Amino acid sequence: MTEPSVPGAAQNQAELSREWIVAAATALFAERGYDGTTTRMIAGAAGLNVATVAYHVGGKADLYREVMRRAHEAERAAVAGALREFGARAAADPAGAAAGFADRYLDFCLERPDVPALWMRRWLADAAEFAGLEEEYTRPLLESVRDALAAALPELTPERAELAVWSVLWTVHGFCRSMIRAQVPRFREHLHGLVLRELGLGGGR
Repeated sequence: MTEPSVPGAAQNQAELSREWIVAAATALFAERGYDGTTTRMIAGAAGLNVATVAYHVGGKADLYREVMRRAHEAERAAVAGALREFGARAAADPAGAAAGFADRYLDFCLERPDVPALWMRRWLADAAEFAGLEEEYTRPLLESVRDALAAALPELTPERAELAVWSVLWTVHGFCRSMIRAQVPRFREHLHGLVLRELGLGGGR
């Protein structure tokens, strides 16, 4: 007698294979860039063959879009949470709120080093054919932080707020790519000073 099929078993396996592929692609795109990664490399890292990769995710371009979408969603959620905390604290303690926001973003990037790595690869002209990702993903996030800062700090112009956001973004991404974990406390203190100076709130907490 044949065993009854398990409902959803094939679908679950397909989803698992897709997750393996996306995880492998994320690591490779972060480390080697889109241009330096091949579908064969992704298949090998996922323990699958190229045909299986194509079946589950399509071509390399489709996979890159999915990797960047997931990276953006994770970053967007982290920024939204940090902005809520900032908004709740900013009126009573603007300097502490700003430093706290920087802490949350640094912690996110330390927990998800693939995210800053993926964006830094793009800054080095990787995956140039995907030119619209910055406008689709980066710009709305930047504007949400800029507007929250400008609303909470009346003397801060939107232009200066935007430059402050870019300064933090570049600095945190660069540090996280260095992976000098022993220097995190020292860098965190430096980041606080940078944020407060850029926002006109003084040079320290």
